[in-house]
Amino acid sequence: QVQLVESGGGLVQAGGSLRLSCAASGTIFSVNGMGWYRQAPGKQRELVAVISSGGNAAYAESVKGRFTISRDNAKNTVYLQMNSLKPDDTAVYYCNAQVAHSARYSFADYWGQGTQVTVSS
Repeated sequence: QVQLVESGGGLVQAGGSLRLSCAASGTIFSVNGMGWYRQAPGKQRELVAVISSGGNAAYAESVKGRFTISRDNAKNTVYLQMNSLKPDDTAVYYCNAQVAHSARYSFADYWGQGTQVTVSS
């Protein structure tokens, strides 16, 4: 089994910054892509940013230039630095990771429990 534990959410004023962290633990042979998604009330979950094991990153248009995703492969941890936050960024943020338990297994998707980010105007 694999667990993803997120931290770093909270309440911040518009224009402020937050840094989210997500650590994967458990039976891990290899971690492929990692990423962050978010879901606002009444809306579908949407991609925020993803990063490959080699460090290639991609972002939603709405966060480009404001958010930065990074990862520490030695710690199986992914980060999301969020700057210039807007009220529209308010959502529950979920961590995702593609994990293989051994060389015999293919990668499977795992999700964190979510962390609330609230941006006040």
